[in-house]
Amino acid sequence: MRHTLATALLLAATAFPANAQGLRQYGALAIAPTGDRVAAIESAGGHGVVTLRSVADGRVLRTIDPCPTCSYAGLTFAPNGDLVFLARDGATVRLTYADARTTRTIATIPGIAQTPRVSPDGKRIALLVTLGAAKEAGATQAGVRMIGEIGEKNDEQRLAVFDIATPATSVTPLSPAGRYVYEYDWTPDGRGFVATTALGNGDDNWWVATLDAIDAATGAVRSIAKPTTQLNQPRVSPDGRTVAYVGGLMSDFGSIGGDVFTVPIAGGTPTNVTAGAKSTVTTVDWTAGGLRTVTLAGDRLQFGTLTPGQPVVPGFAKPASAAAGDGRAVFSADGRVVAAVVQDYEHAPAIYAGPIAGVRQITHDNDAAPALATARSISWKNEGYDVQGWLLSPRDAPAGGKAPMITMVHGGPSSASVPGYVAPHSMNGELVKAGYYVFLPNARGSFGQGEAFTVANRRDFGGGDLRDILAGIDAVERVAPVDGNRLGLGGCSYGGFMTMWANTQTNRFKGIVAGAGLSNWVSYYGTNGIDQWLLPFFGKSMYDDIKAYEAVSAVYQAKKAKTPTFIYVGERDIEVPPTQSIEWWHALKDQGVPVSLVIYPDAGHCVTGPEQSADVRKRAIAWFDKYVKAAK
Repeated sequence: MRHTLATALLLAATAFPANAQGLRQYGALAIAPTGDRVAAIESAGGHGVVTLRSVADGRVLRTIDPCPTCSYAGLTFAPNGDLVFLARDGATVRLTYADARTTRTIATIPGIAQTPRVSPDGKRIALLVTLGAAKEAGATQAGVRMIGEIGEKNDEQRLAVFDIATPATSVTPLSPAGRYVYEYDWTPDGRGFVATTALGNGDDNWWVATLDAIDAATGAVRSIAKPTTQLNQPRVSPDGRTVAYVGGLMSDFGSIGGDVFTVPIAGGTPTNVTAGAKSTVTTVDWTAGGLRTVTLAGDRLQFGTLTPGQPVVPGFAKPASAAAGDGRAVFSADGRVVAAVVQDYEHAPAIYAGPIAGVRQITHDNDAAPALATARSISWKNEGYDVQGWLLSPRDAPAGGKAPMITMVHGGPSSASVPGYVAPHSMNGELVKAGYYVFLPNARGSFGQGEAFTVANRRDFGGGDLRDILAGIDAVERVAPVDGNRLGLGGCSYGGFMTMWANTQTNRFKGIVAGAGLSNWVSYYGTNGIDQWLLPFFGKSMYDDIKAYEAVSAVYQAKKAKTPTFIYVGERDIEVPPTQSIEWWHALKDQGVPVSLVIYPDAGHCVTGPEQSADVRKRAIAWFDKYVKAAK
């Protein structure tokens, strides 16, 4: 479950990927330790190049493109300001070092690699490597075909270390075999690492990952803590004594949100230093100036400063979303300067940078991109909860009369719909161009209202969160010219589950589009590739509590489903196998409900390939036009 700006069951905040061709894209954003420069992989729909810019005014200082056939990733600065990045060409990745004059290859990895980090003394580079990878890293990627003896061999992502002065002739992982390393940070003395790791299948076991120390000389692993929550972004304090991380109920690796915890590096019980906050921390960094955070507070993105035991002090707040190569934003070594790629529904991506209290836009390549929709934050109360969502309306909506509306449910459930530019060939863009209002609710279980809100749909999938969504539609109808008789519902992953489930709970919607949805949690438990994610949400395995899984399975209530449904799924989706869509297609077909199912060949979770996702959008719009727009 990977992310761009927001995430699905699992992760993605929008079920249909955008085609942003023609826009300037800024990927893998990094900031120099001194805070005076940023680097990003920049492209306008074609080959990306590494570009360095001044934080002061955004001007381009240098472009680096040593391999025109390569794709670049993993930008990071060395302590002296030199740049390190990965250059991928087919089945190999080159670990590349760029000083002020030249670029050179430090190591060639036969497989895939990510997250290079330079040691505090500037002499070594650590890197996560998967030698001879059978698939791309991450459970949202297309899985290997289930043939032969299954479950006997898994890709292993391990930590490797390379000397900068001496190019490597081979790759020998440092961390032990059998242990998957997800994230890591150097200790300030350069003698070791803190990391999140798990034994066995890396796609499946992140939900039970532990916080560990890894010796930089021997690779020996020592346990620091076994948190009761999921954890992301381990960061070591400048004095080397303490580790901070983001912990909480999370749907997947990469879907980061929760509270900040600290624990002695020697080991112990983690302490929640933001307990009770009414916001969600999505990024943490431990700088020489202290802890820095990115939070989602209701409808606002915040960059802030954190003193343990006190509320985060926001220095920048904006209804927007942010992204960087390392979390949602990157901070200078002293914590004074922050940088991120920022966008909202009406404004295309731009690099923002500066002191936390004085962040400003420094790139303007996309300023002329048109705003296709008008965005409005909608807040409502339901059953004692404060709930928020976004309403997108066509900018050229005709005066008078009422318009049809599509509610799009984000994945997760631990995620959120956050502002992202409505590009012409995104699903949201296609919908507003077709005259639809689009409602993006952040029901209970979402990020943005604090951890108590995120955990509120544990063992209550499709219960309180569906009631929040229906109450949100009521709130929209009170303030916008939406036709309550022409409502549609869509979503992918957890959003796909919600669309399938809602069909058995309400007849309010006239048409449904369900992407990679879950129709039968009982059969899902035994056929998906990430069954461990269910334990934090259900409390027990399906075999120990089958009734809980049956209770939220749409197939057990199929006779109540009446709404016409278009279903799509990837053939090689390991998060939500296509059998879940086939079960629901069969159930609706048996009941005489209009239904269409498309399984996209070789596709992974939520069908993200450009041509296939364009086909999804085309079919979805046609379905909504037929059953929602034309409804009476």
